[in-house]
Formats: sequence, structure tokens, C-alpha cells
Amino acid sequence: MDIKNARSLFIIDGIGSLLSAFLLGIVLVKYEWYFGIPKNTLYLLAFIPCVFAFYDFYCYFMVEKKLNLYVKGIAVANILYCCLSIGFAFYHAASLTTLGWSYIVVEIVVVLFLERIELNVANKKRN
Repeated sequence: MDIKNARSLFIIDGIGSLLSAFLLGIVLVKYEWYFGIPKNTLYLLAFIPCVFAFYDFYCYFMVEKKLNLYVKGIAVANILYCCLSIGFAFYHAASLTTLGWSYIVVEIVVVLFLERIELNVANKKRN
């Protein structure tokens, strides 16, 4: 994969991060009782993708060298975010609804799919 395609991963990840932040920080907060995730947890989980989006867009526009290192960085950060999401899900398991579990599982599956692609690209760029 060439540099242009590797760079596009930052845009894809950044847009996905903004979508996650919007869903968690606005939609799920508004319908908290349908999902069963407390607002303070939703706000924290929404803030983190905002930071990731900033990182992604910075990397897309500013990073010229060692692109694989930055791709790997966001991939690892997203994997850690998935672990945090799972941790919060189990912490709030008593209040989480089926819809809440569904949202978390779908988000994690999508993020891990993207992270697999990012790690593959990062490792190919290194070799």
C-alpha cells in the first residue's frame, strides 16, 4: 500500500472517531434509558474519540515521515479504547440493556476490523 492509501486510514479513522463521539456524546446520552449506560460514562467514552480524531487529522495533514509508527499508534490506542469500553460495559452490566450491549459490541467489532487493517498496513510499511 502506498503512502496516499496509508494516509487515507487517518481520514477513515478520524471520521469514525467523530461518528463515535457523536453517537456516544449526543445520541446515547439523549436516549440513556434505552441503552442503560450512565451519562458520565458516555461523556468519557465520547471524549476519547475526539482526542483520536484530532490525532488522526493531525497525522493526515502534518506527518511526513515514519507514517507506519503513527498508524500503529492510533491502532494501539483504539484497541485500548475497546478494552476500556468492555470494562465499562461489565462495570455497568446491571443497568445495560440489550440495546446498550449491542451498541458496544458493534462498535468494538467495527473498530477492531479497522485496527487489523491499520496494523497490517503499518507492518507492511515497515518492511
